[in-house]
Amino acid sequence: MLKRLIACVAVFSSVSLPAFAQEDDSWLETYNRNMFDFNMTVDKYVMKPVAKGYRAVTTQSVRNRITSAIDNTEEPATAINHLLQLQPKKNIKSIGRFLINTTLGLGGMFDVASGWGLTKEPTGFDETLAKYCVPDGPFVVVPLLGLYTPRDFTGYIADGFANPVYWGAINDKNYSAKISYGFAAVKAINSRERSLDLIDDLQKSSVDFYSTARSAYLQNRQKLNGLCGSASSAPSYDFDFDEEDY
Repeated sequence: MLKRLIACVAVFSSVSLPAFAQEDDSWLETYNRNMFDFNMTVDKYVMKPVAKGYRAVTTQSVRNRITSAIDNTEEPATAINHLLQLQPKKNIKSIGRFLINTTLGLGGMFDVASGWGLTKEPTGFDETLAKYCVPDGPFVVVPLLGLYTPRDFTGYIADGFANPVYWGAINDKNYSAKISYGFAAVKAINSRERSLDLIDDLQKSSVDFYSTARSAYLQNRQKLNGLCGSASSAPSYDFDFDEEDY
């Protein structure tokens, strides 16, 4: 199953999307810019106001608890991908983190496992594919979801299937959509609130925000692309907001 999925992504990235060879998305430039503008318009009138409202009615402590609980739901995907990356010790560590934090940490709101020496080592299917040398593919702006490459988007979808919220709701036909969409909404609002200051700063300092965002995203991905033996010394912009103290 893994080999088949990796092969499909490789074909999609290297054959259907030939621009990757030149690391140039000029053939997608018009689409990307238009979709980026659309996403930013939605963000301006919907996501940003909601995120600001969320920040206004909650404390930092409450938001940290919610962030920690969301991160905990991603631990099963981390465990699976550590196993796919042939890292059994990290796999067991991630499983232990999930069990401890889900129970003693009240659903993951508190990272009890870190206090026991089981620190978080996040990974995902995107990183798994990178280690198997699957090409990243060209930069594409996805409607409402944001900046991606084919491999990154594949990883996003695959990791979503490993989320316990998805599996917990799938057996209940009456509530599966409500639970899944509700969780996705909370996750999106929480993520947008955490990036409010960063995005505002980037917008204020950018003459062309699309180009700035694209450059920052691609530079950040060089860390993953380097896992296949072509590490780059280029600087990266850290968009991982999981380093806060809870």
